[in-house]
Amino acid sequence: MTATNLLDLDLEGLAAFCEGLGEKRFRATQLFRWIHQRGASDFEQMSDLAKSLRGKLAGCATVTGLPVLTQQESADGTIKWLFDVGNGDAVEAVFIPEDDRGTLCVSSQAGCAVGCRFCSTGHQGFSRNLSTGEIVAQLWFAEHFLRRHLGRDERVISNVVMMGMGEPLQNYGALVPALRTMLDDNAYGLSRRRVTVSTSGVVPMMDRLGADCPVALAVSLHAPNDALRDDLVPLNRKYPLAELMSACKRYLEPAPRDFITFEYCMLDGVNDQPEHARQLIELVRTSGVSCKFNLIPFNPFPASGLLRSPAPRVQAFARLLADAGIVTTVRKTRGDDIDAACGQLAGDVKDRTRAAERMAERRVVMMRKAESPPPDRQPVGEAAR
Repeated sequence: MTATNLLDLDLEGLAAFCEGLGEKRFRATQLFRWIHQRGASDFEQMSDLAKSLRGKLAGCATVTGLPVLTQQESADGTIKWLFDVGNGDAVEAVFIPEDDRGTLCVSSQAGCAVGCRFCSTGHQGFSRNLSTGEIVAQLWFAEHFLRRHLGRDERVISNVVMMGMGEPLQNYGALVPALRTMLDDNAYGLSRRRVTVSTSGVVPMMDRLGADCPVALAVSLHAPNDALRDDLVPLNRKYPLAELMSACKRYLEPAPRDFITFEYCMLDGVNDQPEHARQLIELVRTSGVSCKFNLIPFNPFPASGLLRSPAPRVQAFARLLADAGIVTTVRKTRGDDIDAACGQLAGDVKDRTRAAERMAERRVVMMRKAESPPPDRQPVGEAAR
């Protein structure tokens, strides 16, 4: 019989597991605290559990984290871990220290199937969804490593953002139990306001998350109109802006915050012009979505064919939004010297969806379109052929 990895279970799941062993619910709470609050993986360490229960657990359960392949620390204190998830795949998690908080960026998939043009992860393609245990294991390892590393007994990680590799809402079944473990006072005790799920706009799952486990929501917007967003965020072809903005407004009812964060990656000459800012202002006003904009300096990588917007243009763009009464911040880049900044996480993913190949084909088509003369300006003799 395969042993159950207890990192896969939220408290309700662990209670059901313990009941299956003939144990009462309070034993599950004790076990949950040992695993998540104390970082224990050896059942013999768990001194307040009955010896008989420890024996049962040894025969059918395990607490198994992810092997760490590499650890890199940036000059700014950011730490990036590459975790082995088997079968040649790896995922990354990033810890970002601030004066008033410690944020962990967590991955939900090995790779990503959405294929946003400006995201290195998407260019690596998609391999598979992570299990609940593999999502939780990133937090479990990072929290207890940092406590030892920093010599602290109290909690180090105060914020979790599901902004690592993958589209969290396309791995919904594993995501929600992981979120519940993060929020549980017997585990990490994080506030709903301090756990953020980032999505490129999977509309039906946004509604489900609002009903099942409302946490803070960040939406990867990146364009003010459907034509541009279709190109930058291919998922927009399935869930266009009108549907996305309606879903955002619905989410505000159960949300722990009274605003949605819109992430907007600033791409030189693509989505950073004053006209784009004016279109965003109109989009927000028309939809009635209470929001905050987070402008993100693009982190270039060769396959994207894109460049970072100049800082003065980013600031001018931010002023236009702010002058319209929209709260706007410009994200400070962190960890870019270790490729840990936004959009840089790539890991080591087997591309089973041909994402890189398909993106290359799309770039060739776009280049040919750009090079082709308009129909009314054909070279002499072209029409005769």
